[in-house]
Amino acid sequence: MNTDSLGLAFSGATAAALDTFDTATAQLRCYVGDPLALAQKATAQAPEMTMAHALVAWLNLLGTEPAGLAAAAEALAIARTLPATAREQAHLMAIEHLVHGRWHAASRVLEDLSIDHPLDLLALQAGHQVDFFTGHSRMLRDRIARALPAWSAAMPGYHAVMGMLAFGLEETAAYGEAEKAGRRAVELERRDGWAWHAVAHVMEMQNRRREGVAWLGQDVPAWNEGSFFAVHNAWHLALFHLGLGDTDQVLELADQRILGSQSPVVLDMVDASALLWRLALRGVDVGDRWQSLADRWSAVSERSHYAFNDLHAMMAFASCGRDHDVAHLQQAQADALLQPNGDNVDFLRDVGLDATQAVLAFVRGEHADAVQRLRRVRPRAHRFGGSHAQRDLIDLTLIEAARLDGQQALMHALLNERKTRAPSYP
Repeated sequence: MNTDSLGLAFSGATAAALDTFDTATAQLRCYVGDPLALAQKATAQAPEMTMAHALVAWLNLLGTEPAGLAAAAEALAIARTLPATAREQAHLMAIEHLVHGRWHAASRVLEDLSIDHPLDLLALQAGHQVDFFTGHSRMLRDRIARALPAWSAAMPGYHAVMGMLAFGLEETAAYGEAEKAGRRAVELERRDGWAWHAVAHVMEMQNRRREGVAWLGQDVPAWNEGSFFAVHNAWHLALFHLGLGDTDQVLELADQRILGSQSPVVLDMVDASALLWRLALRGVDVGDRWQSLADRWSAVSERSHYAFNDLHAMMAFASCGRDHDVAHLQQAQADALLQPNGDNVDFLRDVGLDATQAVLAFVRGEHADAVQRLRRVRPRAHRFGGSHAQRDLIDLTLIEAARLDGQQALMHALLNERKTRAPSYP
């Protein structure tokens, strides 16, 4: 049985396949290249390498792509026929939970796995992503903090540990410590897109707009070229410019990097919807930009797999009057509520249904209804995932809906609250 540079054992691995696996996971840690192609290559080099098949499954799951579920299930089925250590079996158990939509169960399996094997960086990263998708701010920090004493700067992948710690600290409002950890991660590995993003989140939450533009502007190729996190970091850059009132620059970023790529990747489409919606809330004419985005959403909205994505699909459908797609999405959510298993039922009931309907009501001019629904879900919005910066869209929409409905006292109360926690909010 081959072991990697951190001493982890890999069932069925050959030296060549393990090298390929290591390259794939190194790319995943930075969100660059094509780790899925490398994982598939590793399965060809060593068909009985259990973790190579597990990596194929993880890479098909962690983007919340509907088409990835079948591919992940296929990889899992193969892996289940192969020898596996207890550590590898835990990976497969977590994957099985996630294939069936059991996000919280997957998180717990990965939590225990990382307690027993803190140097299993793939488990830490998969768990960190699950924490993000379930909005579990504390575990974004604590999962990594628990493993930290086992790591040192001399170990391969340490930059990723620091980058994940930075994001967890930011999501729990430890902004100074978060920025320090994120900058350290980028010093160790300039291509670490997650670390660049963690520091951007700190600056977004503190309304340090000009510093944010400078941070992401100092080495654009590092987080942009060949990175499948490029759109999200460009989205952060656009938010900084939006906060400065530079809408021309925002539209340029939208056209060149966020919408212009015509990316069919769901997470990129989430960013595109979120940016256009923010522009629309400010009264900016976005022209026909919603149309092609709605086309892409229509292609992946046959079923409701993850309520957070549904919300952003509805923004596109409602904003360009796609009544057929609106009705189809509403039916998909209704069908999802009838499913006996999976956490999306709770994501929908807790937040997703009201938030999605509030977006539709807002576009249709039913602002009182939008206010009522958003006030209902706002205290528990974290339960359907995303970051504080992403979920801020709920607050922004509520403020504008209150204004348009003539609820001036509520609008001013929300603005006063916002200024208290973010004094430079425009």
